[in-house]
Amino acid sequence: MDEIFMIEARAIVEGLKLAWLEGYKQVEINCDNGMLIDTICNGFAPISNIAEVRLIHEWYSKDWKVMFKHVGSGCNKVADCLAKSAVGRINQVVRFSDPP
Repeated sequence: MDEIFMIEARAIVEGLKLAWLEGYKQVEINCDNGMLIDTICNGFAPISNIAEVRLIHEWYSKDWKVMFKHVGSGCNKVADCLAKSAVGRINQVVRFSDPP
């Protein structure tokens, strides 16, 4: 379970990086991990003991508008499938040309 949490956090970090590099000024992050969204939105990210969560805060604090939205897991089945398929590859960005 901890590895899935870290994969989801890493995916948000990498998504924020990509959006920043592409020049987006507004981003909405949809995530079914309520604990992760609460940590970020309630101001606990900068003091988290999880490096990925602190990185999310750093990217969030840049000069742009980032909104985090909690979505039910039923609405996020594709993301769950992708996260589970990336288990064991937490330090890699995994891009799928044909998602599983």
